[in-house]
Amino acid sequence: FGIATDENFVITTTNRKEIKEDNFSDLVQDGVTLYLLQSVDQILLSATKERIDFLPHYDTLVKSGMYEYYASEGQNPLPFALAELIDNSLSATSRNTGIRSIQIKLLFDDSQGKPAVAVIDNGRGMTSKQLNNWAVYRLSKFTRQGDFESDHSGYVRPLPVPRSLNSDISYFGVGGKQAVFFIGQSARMISKPADYQDVHELVLSKEDF
Repeated sequence: FGIATDENFVITTTNRKEIKEDNFSDLVQDGVTLYLLQSVDQILLSATKERIDFLPHYDTLVKSGMYEYYASEGQNPLPFALAELIDNSLSATSRNTGIRSIQIKLLFDDSQGKPAVAVIDNGRGMTSKQLNNWAVYRLSKFTRQGDFESDHSGYVRPLPVPRSLNSDISYFGVGGKQAVFFIGQSARMISKPADYQDVHELVLSKEDF
């Protein structure tokens, strides 16, 4: 930093709390922005930037489906929520060269666990990074940029047509996560990319939250 051996300096947080031995573990966390100054009250010579990592409260995710679908103007919202889940499979299988298989199973056998809705397809699958990005709240497949690896890479939106197997529900929809938490209490995504040997699994659970 070009500090002379006889020069005094302080390290502070952005709200000018000096970092000392007794408060280091409380004030210095991963990703925190620090100032290196000649004194705690030194005037900054230029504007500074601080990176903010935003993590919504889990209620933002868990309750968003209820708020979104209850605002459906008196219509029965369940079909819309199911359609959102099915649309993920429609997108995943849109470029299949062979058979396009999408299965919807309603599971009510208590001996096998809690009741569940299972949507199974033979689409191209997701890598661990793509599966991670699916979990990010409000990260649309049409707006993923920069560090985010799209889970619909190479996706081309189909021409506008009546709602059918060629449609694109989630272009106007609210997302699979909101649909999941409108229907139930947890989501389990299991995916294997076609060109990889690893199987990836993601669980979002209200109970775990």
